Amino acid sequence: MDKVKKLDALFIGAHPDDIELTSAGTLLKLANNGYRCGIIDLTLGELSTGGNLNLRKKETQRATKILGVKVRENLAIPDGDIQNTQKNRFRLIRLIRKYQPEIVFAPFPFDRHPDHINAGILIREAVYFSGLAKLKIDDTNPFRPKKVFYFSHTYDIPVSFIVDISDTFKTKLKSIKAYSSQFYNPKSRVQQKTFINSKLYLKNIEVKARYYGFKIGVEFGEPFYSPEPLNIDIHNLFKI
Repeated sequence: MDKVKKLDALFIGAHPDDIELTSAGTLLKLANNGYRCGIIDLTLGELSTGGNLNLRKKETQRATKILGVKVRENLAIPDGDIQNTQKNRFRLIRLIRKYQPEIVFAPFPFDRHPDHINAGILIREAVYFSGLAKLKIDDTNPFRPKKVFYFSHTYDIPVSFIVDISDTFKTKLKSIKAYSSQFYNPKSRVQQKTFINSKLYLKNIEVKARYYGFKIGVEFGEPFYSPEPLNIDIHNLFKI
């Protein structure tokens, strides 16, 4: 990781591979347009049925390289036990204040996986409390991102906007496949069948991207929800 610099966008996921699955196309799109992006994984994913911590670490490094991300940290909160405690909030606040992102991307707090739900709640509160001047945490300075945008995992979400990822989808898919222990691998004879390593799961990633792309007249798209109204520049109305 290079020297700490202010980020434009910070993508926070519950597990390694969550950002790749949900919003990597948008991350790549932002990066390609000169915006500085980073990733925080809340857990090491130690409860994953496939692989082990050493393998998962190598896969994450491989995916990170594919995405070209220079800033990626892991809080090592216990997998399956993401709690909205003061300790966890403070750990996340330290990183928010460290990188000072204008925008945070987080999992929508309603999903099949409890970690995704709890992560969304933890992130929302950490973002808010990070801006309180009287909340003293080490030598950090108060900072609150301007927006939190939520991405979807398994369940559908209310959609506020869709990002065209037609030119980054192939790289997104490549980053997902870097996690060979987690997803469908035709060469594996020992993979225990799970929800995410079904052959259909990766097909669903493409179908979902095509579905949201179709809604905005492009090939591939990623949906996001904003709990706050968005201020659209009047000149951009003609580009929507």
